[in-house]
Amino acid sequence: MSTDTPLWEHPQLRQIWPDDYARIVLEDTDSTMAEARRRASELSGPTWIMSKRQSVPTGRRGRAWTAPEGNFAATLFLPLDGDPPQQAALRSFVASIALYDTLSKSIDPKRLALKWPNDVLLDGGKVAGILLESSGRGGGVDWLSIGIGVNLIAAPEATQVEEGAFRPVALHAQGGARVTPEDFLFWFAGIYADHERAFRKLGIDPIRRLWLQNAARIGEVITARTVRDTYIGTFDTVDEAGNLILRTAEGIVEIPAGDVFF
Repeated sequence: MSTDTPLWEHPQLRQIWPDDYARIVLEDTDSTMAEARRRASELSGPTWIMSKRQSVPTGRRGRAWTAPEGNFAATLFLPLDGDPPQQAALRSFVASIALYDTLSKSIDPKRLALKWPNDVLLDGGKVAGILLESSGRGGGVDWLSIGIGVNLIAAPEATQVEEGAFRPVALHAQGGARVTPEDFLFWFAGIYADHERAFRKLGIDPIRRLWLQNAARIGEVITARTVRDTYIGTFDTVDEAGNLILRTAEGIVEIPAGDVFF
């Protein structure tokens, strides 16, 4: 087979793809998150949706995002059985650890760090991000979409990201191995499935411990911004609900959602 053949097509490697996960690989779409939303009613099990090109990629809180061809853009559609929203949202930490482990195959993991709530940093710049979207009834979550973007080959220009955002970096440009989106999905899907299985069996604590071991700026003074407030304090920990815990001059502050700046 040619080197362009996805790893899941190699006879010796086919069994490594997680049994319970389907995959859909598209040439192009507006965004994989939108694609998952459109297909929700027809997907019966966990399904990875990857596209080689996205015309309207979206970041957190509806922010614009750029996705040069050759980078990784995929969404995991994950059916749930009425999980509480807070429990479903903890998948951002599951995905973060899986991303960290997958990227570690291509670059020294000491150069990687996890930034609350859902980014991966390489040499201090943003190399990957996570976006969650869910749907449900009666207070429970019926399905969760986990959108993943990784700068494998090229990073957006600084002018293409919002003011104050972390500078974008790309894996290959920082000296990492050149990885195709198909091969990244192959490894990532298996690693994610292992962590998802652990999360379902053991809860968030093992995932949280792994996340904290690789967290950026833990024990240091950072700035956290919510929709209404800005806090400056020492990054103490992340609790079992996923809240950022800051020690400030006014006392301990729990932040369930926001952005952090170093």
